[in-house]
Amino acid sequence: MNILVIEDDARIADFLQRGLRAEGHAVRVARDGPGGLALARDAAREQREGHGPCVVLLDVMLPGQDGIEVCRTLRAEGNPLPILMLTALGAVDERVAGLRSGADDYLPKPFDFDELLARIDALARRARTPGGERPARLVVDDLVFDRDTMKVSRGGVFIELTARELALLELLMSAPGRLFSRERILASVWGANEDPLTNVVDVYVRRLRSKLDVAGGRPLIRTQRGLGYRLEAPLS
Repeated sequence: MNILVIEDDARIADFLQRGLRAEGHAVRVARDGPGGLALARDAAREQREGHGPCVVLLDVMLPGQDGIEVCRTLRAEGNPLPILMLTALGAVDERVAGLRSGADDYLPKPFDFDELLARIDALARRARTPGGERPARLVVDDLVFDRDTMKVSRGGVFIELTARELALLELLMSAPGRLFSRERILASVWGANEDPLTNVVDVYVRRLRSKLDVAGGRPLIRTQRGLGYRLEAPLS
């Protein structure tokens, strides 16, 4: 697979380049926003010509043009390459901004290399599958998450959520019915270095549940005691 690494930190860029090449991937590196934009345009053209799938690893903080602007520009141009945004640990606002600009996924730094490989594979599979593009809206029962505007409504009523609550809800709605462990939620929404003994996941799930279940709405977030949480439509 072809992978573009757009990362200004020489240490991280070198680590990614060596690690991904060892896994058999073809890797190109850009160290600033304008250079990354040019590489992504070239890669999209090559992909249209049949040169195989390509995934972009895009850092948020870049010289010349930041990752959010690079992503937004690529999407405005109709560039379809899957984009995995690399964000600073705990910077939820950056992750939300990245998703709003058109990124397909995000991964907080520091990250586990095996998880990075798994996410790259998932993005590549999604890109190869007809109709497998990232949906603009997530819908479960009467709950709607508009990924383009990052707005949530239930039964047509807008629900005001914080950036962290949005990130948590998007994770749960991305796979309705799937059980997410507290550890998985913590790593995905707060970052891998968050204290595993913290009860922050339970606190935010309670906050989110209270907002979603206003006006007598049927509960959508289910607790599986000792295991985690899932979001699914209520049984009729």
